[in-house]
Amino acid sequence: MTKYLNSLNDEVKAYFKILSSDFPEWLIDYIETPEMQRISKIAIGCGTDYTKVFNPLYFHSNLEHSVGVALIIWNFTKDKKQTLAGLFHDIATPVFKHAIDFLNNDHEKQESTEEKTAEIIMNSKEIMSLLKRDDIKLEDVIDYKKYSIADNDTPQLSADRMEYTFSSGLVFHRVWNLDDIKECYGNISILTNEYGNLELGFNNLKVCEKYIRIISDLWPAWISNADKSVMQFLADIIKVMSEKEYININDLYTLSEKEIINIILNCEDEYISQSFVKFQNMTTVYDSDVEIMDKYCVSIKGKRRYVIPLVKNNGKINRIYNISPEAKNYIDNYLKNETSKYAYFDFDFKVLKKNLKI
Repeated sequence: MTKYLNSLNDEVKAYFKILSSDFPEWLIDYIETPEMQRISKIAIGCGTDYTKVFNPLYFHSNLEHSVGVALIIWNFTKDKKQTLAGLFHDIATPVFKHAIDFLNNDHEKQESTEEKTAEIIMNSKEIMSLLKRDDIKLEDVIDYKKYSIADNDTPQLSADRMEYTFSSGLVFHRVWNLDDIKECYGNISILTNEYGNLELGFNNLKVCEKYIRIISDLWPAWISNADKSVMQFLADIIKVMSEKEYININDLYTLSEKEIINIILNCEDEYISQSFVKFQNMTTVYDSDVEIMDKYCVSIKGKRRYVIPLVKNNGKINRIYNISPEAKNYIDNYLKNETSKYAYFDFDFKVLKKNLKI
């Protein structure tokens, strides 16, 4: 077994085995390139791992997410190009992941940091050599959005959307156990959707309803004021650190999250370092319908993440929303879910409101 696979905890190893009973050996060389190993030091929680507001069971990296996406694609397609596109889809992820999209005022789409994907792959001697070895063209792996199994528009089901739903539900919110994942995942096949595109979908109505019932507990957490305000605070910390030249843009793509945190905690500006210590130790984010002065108080409209899967039933393929009153109720309740206008911390942190895009 490779060094990478040995490094995983038992639950993640078992989870990967569910996603693909055979781990493609050819994929290991790509996983072990420096560019992919870099994202092993970036957590999937977008910085929420670093405050006591949240309590993940263990560190689950962006590399594990990317490998999971690749395994899902490989399991259903056995196509190296699509699998690699899935593996590489977050190769350009900076520290704190989507918190940097908040810095770029991309709260709702959260795609601003994807622009460097092609650049990072092209500049990697190791990856380019492996692509040449496997007779795969660069243009076939730099944009996973060209493969509908890998990625598609919300609320369709894709490998990316399925993987972070599983892993987030395992590590952060514990709405999943491995047996339930195995049951739901084992019911998936490739279907043709209403647009004529291939899409992952379910073969059984009851299993699809169970999937919706479980993941509907996740959706509100992803638009919660706690989640959004933590990411915005990290964006503001990075903004101030960059303006004061304690870090530069390149650091976000070369250093680990722990290294960036150490720079923040040890910077000479005690206002910044002590604010971050307060952030680390806080246990509650407060809601408010009005702006709270003299506190770190923000109002953010976040990205709504959810799925309305396809399901085969009585020989026909439909969206679960259209044939299951139970699933429709869960989905409608989420789409009507609104958070308080403001969220605030029990301390203040001032940041200049000028734009900075990283």
